Amino acid sequence: MNQLLEWLPLLFFFVVFKVRGIYWATAALMLACVGLAIAHRMRTGRYKAMHVVTAAVALALGALTLLLHDQRFIQWKPTLLFGAAALVFLASSFVGPQPLARRMLEGAFGGESLAVEPRVWAIINALWTLWFATLAGLNVYVARHFSAAFWVNFHVFGVSIATLVFMLPQVFWLASRTKPVADGA
Repeated sequence: MNQLLEWLPLLFFFVVFKVRGIYWATAALMLACVGLAIAHRMRTGRYKAMHVVTAAVALALGALTLLLHDQRFIQWKPTLLFGAAALVFLASSFVGPQPLARRMLEGAFGGESLAVEPRVWAIINALWTLWFATLAGLNVYVARHFSAAFWVNFHVFGVSIATLVFMLPQVFWLASRTKPVADGA
């Protein structure tokens, strides 16, 4: 259920784009991002930082897109978010007790202990940094050299599928390294 909610703004943007075009889709994305942040707050009692940042970027760039009637602003949203993610992953290598990739991926295993050396976590974190930096650059390239329709399809399907392909080998590899949780009894 949570994963479906996370994808709703992107899916809403895609459907509205197909029916009404980039400017209506931009307005829909703005509303959906704010709606997601509020829905998460109502369900959990707190805002999720990623939702707040995404909503703020969508609102700022969406407003510029609509006011100036220039789709390039909303096309910069993924670049800014991917670039910010790359910087956060990079910074986590130097700040905090563990790199962000470790915190994120261990969290996916429900707190199970993973037999992975710190050096390997650093490599995985570097891969995530490179991944998000690459996506930021690809988004700029596609937005500049292709139609809005191609960019939307690239963003909705290409990035989503590519991220799944990037992440699945890591998840399977990490799953092979889980240690059973010691029974305290």
